[in-house]
Amino acid sequence: MSLPPGFLDELRTRVTLSSVVGKKVTWDMRKSNLAKGDFWAPCPFHQEKSASFHVDDRKGYYYCFGCHAKGDAVTFVKDSENLSFIEAVTVLAGEAGMQMPARDPRAAEKADRRTELQQVMDEAVKFYRLQLKTAAGSAARSYLSQKRRLNEQAWDRWDIGWSPDNAQAVVAALQAKGISPDQMVASGVVAKSDNGRLYDRFHARIIFPIRDGRGRIISLGGRSLDPNARAKYLNGPETELFDKGRNLFNQSPAREAAGKGRQLIVAEGYMDVIALSEAGFSAAVAPLGTAVTEDQLRLIWRIADEPIIALDGDTAGLRAAQRVIDLALPLLEVGKALRFAILPGGMDPDDLIKANGAPAMQAVLDSAKPMVQLLWQRETEGRVFDSPERRAALDKTLRGHLARIADQSIRNHYADEMKRLRLELFGTAQYRPFQPGPFRPRGKFAPPGGALATTRSSLLAQAQGPVEETLREAVILAILILHPALIHRFESALERLDLSGDDHDTLRQMILAGADMPDLHARIAQSAPAALDAVLSRPHVAIAPPVRNLQDDDLAALCLAEELAKLEARRGARREIEDAMEDMDGLPDEGLTWRLSQAAEARHRSEKSGQNDSSDLGEDRAALSRQLQRLIDDQVWVKKNR
Repeated sequence: MSLPPGFLDELRTRVTLSSVVGKKVTWDMRKSNLAKGDFWAPCPFHQEKSASFHVDDRKGYYYCFGCHAKGDAVTFVKDSENLSFIEAVTVLAGEAGMQMPARDPRAAEKADRRTELQQVMDEAVKFYRLQLKTAAGSAARSYLSQKRRLNEQAWDRWDIGWSPDNAQAVVAALQAKGISPDQMVASGVVAKSDNGRLYDRFHARIIFPIRDGRGRIISLGGRSLDPNARAKYLNGPETELFDKGRNLFNQSPAREAAGKGRQLIVAEGYMDVIALSEAGFSAAVAPLGTAVTEDQLRLIWRIADEPIIALDGDTAGLRAAQRVIDLALPLLEVGKALRFAILPGGMDPDDLIKANGAPAMQAVLDSAKPMVQLLWQRETEGRVFDSPERRAALDKTLRGHLARIADQSIRNHYADEMKRLRLELFGTAQYRPFQPGPFRPRGKFAPPGGALATTRSSLLAQAQGPVEETLREAVILAILILHPALIHRFESALERLDLSGDDHDTLRQMILAGADMPDLHARIAQSAPAALDAVLSRPHVAIAPPVRNLQDDDLAALCLAEELAKLEARRGARREIEDAMEDMDGLPDEGLTWRLSQAAEARHRSEKSGQNDSSDLGEDRAALSRQLQRLIDDQVWVKKNR
C-alpha cells in the first residue's frame, strides 16, 4: 500500500514519540529533562537495568546506546509490536485521529479477507470455550484440573476450550453465525473430506488458541485425550492468517514480560509455556509443532538478546537442542546469543514445576549453558580420542563448525573457547600443536663454557624470515582458495601449518570446511571479505602464476608443493637459530656451533632450491615440472620419522 506525500510527516507531527514509547517503558526521571524533550529509560528491546535508551522528542528520534536500536515512532511501533510497516502506520494513525488513505482494491480485498477469517476464529474459540463448561467437556476439565493442575481462572486466561467428539458440532455452530463453508475451510478450523463433507479438524481435543504479535487469534492447537490417537498434538494448517514457521505460541505476552526484564524462555509446547507462565515465568514461548525455524529464531532475538532454550532431558530434547545449534551458528551476531537449559531425568518444564515447584525450574534456568559448551559436548561426549587420527578428526569437525559462523569476532571467540576446552580434554602435552621441522639434537657436546662472541654476532643468528614466511602463507592460501580442487590433496599439510595472524587462520578454517566447493572464493568473499582482501591484494600474491592462471590446476599443485616445502625449510632453520639463541648462555660453544651449522645447511638448501626454482614458469615449464613433481612425489613437506 502506498501512502500519499506528506502523510507520514503529518502523522509524526500529530503524535509525540515520548507518548508512544512511554506506553512501553518507565522513564528515568533522574536523567530525563522533560522541558527539553529529552527522555531516558531502560531499553524495551533488550534486557537491562540502566537507562541507555534515549528519546529526543524534538527530533522525533530514539536510540539505544546498548543494543543500537534506533528509529522514529513508526519504527518503534513496528519493532515493539512485531507489525508490518503499514500496520504500524495504521495503529499510529488511529491514535492520532487520522484517516488512513484509501487502499488499492487488491490490498483492501486481502485485508477484508483476513478480517473475515479472524472472525471465524473468534467464533470457533467462543464455541469451544462454551463446550469445555458443558457435560461433554467433563473429561477435558478433569485432565486440566487434575493432571495439569490448572484451575478455571487459568482456563479463561488462556481461552482453553474443548472440541466435542461430534465432528459436525462446530460446523453447525459456525453456519448458525452466517459463516460460509469456504470461510470455515480457509480458516483451518474445518476440513473437507474427499466426498466434500465438512468436519471439525480438531474434534475430541482440548483447544489452545494461537495468537499473533497483536493478540489476534490466527490458528488453533489441539491436544487429544485418546492414548491411541495418531497425533497427540495437532496444529492448524497453513492459512492466509497462519504461517507456523513465522509465529510463536504466547508471543505477545512474552514480549511484554521480557520488556520488563523477565528472562525469555523457549519451551517445546503449549503446556510447557502455560505451566511456566502460571508459575511466574511469564516470558515463555514455544514453536508451533515444528522445530525452531530461522524466522522464529530471529523473532526470538527481537524479543530478547539471550533467550534460554529449555528442553526436555530426553533423547528427543537433546536432538532438538542440536538442531537449534546448527540453525543458529551462521546467524550469530554480536549481542545475540543462546543459552540451553536441559531439564533433568527426561522431565519437561510442566513435570518439573509440578514435582518440585518454581524454585527447581529457576535453578535449571540459572545453570543454563552457553551454546559453545553444548556444541563441544556434542562432538566429544562418549568418544575416545586416544590417537592422533581421532584428535585430527575432531579438529576438522570443529573447524567446520567455526567456518559456519559469519561474524568474524564471534568466530574468533568461539575458536578461543574451543582451544581452551581442547586443552582441558587433552592436556598440555597433547594440546601443543605439532611443529614440523628438521631434527633438533639437544645433547651437550663439550665441557661447560660460554658461547664465543663471534658466534653471538654471527649472521646465522640474525636470520630474517617472518615477513617472507607470511608472504608464503598468503600465496598458499590464495592458491587453495582459487583452486579448491587441490584442497583434499594438500589438506594434511594445511591443517598442521603454523599460520601467522587471525586472518590467515580464519581463511584456513573456511578452506578446510569448503573443500570441493566451486564457489569457495565467492563464499569467503562474502563471509570474510577483509581477510581475503588482505591476502589477494599483496603484490607477491597477485603475480603468482596460479593466481594469474585459474584454469591450470596442475601448475597450481606444483607451485603449492614448492611453497610448502620452502616454508617448512625456512621455519626449520629459524627454529634452530631461535632455540640456540635461547640456550646460548648455558650451551657449550661447540654444541652451539654444530646446531647453527645444521641450521645454516638447511637454510642453504632452501636458498639453493629457491634459486633453482625462481625462473619464469612459462619459459622453462618442463624442467621445473620434473623438479617440482619430485617434491610432490616425495612429499617433502611431510614430517619424516627419524
